[in-house]
Parts: sequence; structure tokens; C-alpha cells
Amino acid sequence: MTSVTPYELFPQTLPVMTEMRRTESGREWLAGLPALVERMREQWELRLGAPYHGGSSSWVAPVERADGSPAVLKVTWPHREAVPEGPTLRLWDGRGAVRVHAHDPEHYALLLERCEPGTELGRSTHIPADERLLLGCEVMRELWRADLAEGRTLGLETVGELTAEWADLAEEQASRTWPPELDAGLFRLGAGLFRELPRGTRREVVVHGDFNPGNLMAAERAPWLAIDPHPLTGDPAFEPWPLIEQVDDPFAKPDPHAVLAHRTALVADALGEDRDRVRAWSVARHIEYALWSVDEDDTLDNSVTLLRQARILADVAGL
Repeated sequence: MTSVTPYELFPQTLPVMTEMRRTESGREWLAGLPALVERMREQWELRLGAPYHGGSSSWVAPVERADGSPAVLKVTWPHREAVPEGPTLRLWDGRGAVRVHAHDPEHYALLLERCEPGTELGRSTHIPADERLLLGCEVMRELWRADLAEGRTLGLETVGELTAEWADLAEEQASRTWPPELDAGLFRLGAGLFRELPRGTRREVVVHGDFNPGNLMAAERAPWLAIDPHPLTGDPAFEPWPLIEQVDDPFAKPDPHAVLAHRTALVADALGEDRDRVRAWSVARHIEYALWSVDEDDTLDNSVTLLRQARILADVAGL
């Protein structure tokens, strides 16, 4: 690994640099980031490489350990979702996810197994979409085998606790006055799903929480390994939607209803989950995107598109 300069370690075009500059807490964290990375380098005796160009709240770079073995250093802006990442990766212990070599929870720093070649499942377009969905399901099933009781001892937030917050926001958004092209009735539908679906689950597991194909990496130890969890405990049917949505764009297909009906059935069957629950969670999770976008979207164009897509999903789900 070639030596890198401080400029190469912290380029201003790095997504985490641009995103964190948006808030006061982010700017404070960025000011201390070079010293923090240096602290971790010394503590874990690392040789640093240039950071990966990705991620909006973490600085992540390939490193070499003192014995010459490869690893990844991840330093994260302190926030709620980052707290359980290290303990949950240790719970999985390499089964479906990258291993933890070292963890400094005080400084939100992790030394992780490096995936080689490290290609994202989402970028593996030489593999047909259905096959990528099934590959993702294999990893999901492996993660869900973790001991639920041990997951609970970590104090992981539950799916129901998270979606209760979404339900409150959905009800608030539904009460506002929107232009007619924005289907605010879907906010009311979402609020109901956010409250009802967690109560109706037949089983609970430790879920990854952000199981999109960009968080599945090609590796040598296993064909695919998960990274960057936002772990929760709860209904496994909550998990698949980001994978289904992002292996490519199903809404861009000539008949998105048929594509989504097929993909939700394919994934539900592969996971041994109820098709209707997977479809209902897909509706809810897509509506959740619009809960935030309506406050950030000056023209509302993106929010209108998100809710039109949610309506397609609701049609597929029979809701």
C-alpha cells in the first residue's frame, strides 16, 4: 500500500466531508477527524490508504495492520444508529457480515475485515436481477440466524419502536395541506402500516436495517458479506425492500406492477416469509422516504414521484 498525504486522506470532495459540513455538529466532528484518524492509526498500528469515495456519515479507508494483513478503518460521526454497529457485527461473528478486528466505541471507530474484490452487489450488473435478489436472500437468512436473545441484550431498538416514530411523522404530514398532485392519503396509509405491521409479526429476528445492494460486498471468505448495518430486532419482512428496490430500478420497467409482484413473491418465497407482509412492508418503507423528502424537496417533484411509486406498490399489495 502506497503512502498517502493528508490531502489525499481528507479530500474536500469526499461525500462525508460535504455532507457533514451541513450541520454544526458535523463541522465540529470534521474539525477533529484528522486527529481522530491519527489516534486510531497509532492505537491499532495501521498503514493508511486513500479513503473510499462513499458514505455520508463515516470516513472509511483500506488499511494494513502491523502484520501486513488487510483491513478497513471506519470512523463514524457519533449518532444513534452507529452505536450498535460494532456489537452487532460481533454477534454475527462473520456469519453473513464482515468481522470486527477491533472496536473503540468511545470514538465510534471500527477496524473491520476487508472484502476483496469488494464489488457491490448493486454494481454487479453482469448478474441478472433475479439472481442478485436470491444472492441477497442467502445473506439475509444467514444474518437472521443470530441469537435473538443475545441481540436483545445489546439493547437494540425494535422495528416497532422505530416505525412508531415514523407513524407519528406520517400523521403529522397527513394533517398538512398539500397540492393535489401529491397523494397525501398515502401518509395516512403509511401511519397505519407503521403501527400495525410490527404487532402482526409471527416471529422476530435481528435485522440488518439497511439491507440495500450497496451494502453487500463480494468477498473471498464468502461470496457476499454485509457491511454497514443499522441493526434492529423485529419482523424479518421489514428487511427486504431496499434490496428489491435497488438491484435495478423496477419502477423504470415497462410494467412495474408485474415486475414488483414477481420480485416481492420471489424474495418472500426464498426467505420463507409471507408475500402479503413483504409487500405491505414495501409500501410502508417506500412511503417513509417521502416523509422526509417533502421537507427537503423545494419543488415537491421528487416527493410526488415517490408517492406515485408507493401507489404502485400499494396496488400490488392490494392496499
